[in-house]
This record gives sequence, C-alpha cells and structure tokens, in this order.
Amino acid sequence: MISWSVLLNWLFQTGVAFIATIAFAIIFHTPRKEYVFAGITGGAGWLVYLASMGFGADTVIASFFASVALAWLSRIFSFARREPVTIFLICGIFPIVPGAGIYYTGYHFFMSDNSLALSKGLETIKIAIAIALGIGIVLSLPRFFFTLRRTTACKKGASS
Repeated sequence: MISWSVLLNWLFQTGVAFIATIAFAIIFHTPRKEYVFAGITGGAGWLVYLASMGFGADTVIASFFASVALAWLSRIFSFARREPVTIFLICGIFPIVPGAGIYYTGYHFFMSDNSLALSKGLETIKIAIAIALGIGIVLSLPRFFFTLRRTTACKKGASS
C-alpha cells in the first residue's frame, strides 16, 4: 500500500512536470491552444515513471513504460486535436529525458573517473534505448487504436 505522503509527492512532482512541459512547449513554439495538452502529456509520462519506480521497476523499465504512456497519449491528442504528433511527443518527453545521466557521464569522464563515466554512460544509453523503443512501438501501431470515431464517408465509400 502506498502512503498518502508518497501520493502527495507524486502529485506535486506531476504538477511540476506539467508546468515544466508547458515551459518547454513555449520554447519549442508549440501553438498556444496546445500548451495544456502538451503539459498533460509530460505530466502523465512523469506520473507513469514515478509509479513504475514506486512499484519496484528500475530506471530503464520505468522510462520504457513512461515513454509508452506519453507516446500513446501523444497519438490520442494528435488525432483528437488534429495536430502533428510531434507537438505533444517532443514536449511530453522532456521530463523523462536522461539529461542528468548525460551530464554526469561527461563530468566523470573529464574528471578522469573512467569507471563511473562508463557506468553512467551505459545506464544513460539503456534509458535512451528504452525511450526510443517505447515510442517506436506505439508509433508503429495502426491508427484505429487512437481514434474513437469512424468517418461516415469511409463507411459509405466502402459499401458503394
């Protein structure tokens, strides 16, 4: 059972991820009407990451699940909002990108601590591959997984 303090911490971190994703969306020149949806994507991805870590997954597996969730949500928003999926995906991935791992890899490398640099570098590469696999799996799924309604023109054209 997860305690209330852990849930409140997850809620706070999800809110921060939501706001940070909107800030990145502004920098990325996302259309204004899509800020909230990009924020929801980033917040949801971070929440899945936190929940996965909370239930015992390691960083690589948690990053995979988070990328699957945010790619799924990005495709849903893409079809619902009639915008390119990259608007939501690139902004939403911002919270789970292993920036600290890249930084510490370089730091340990330049400080001549090669074993720590190698360790951090391999972990960062694993996380990046997990994120890429999660996104690739979701983006390769057929369109009907992400649309709720069928167009009547397609149905009429098929029966004619």
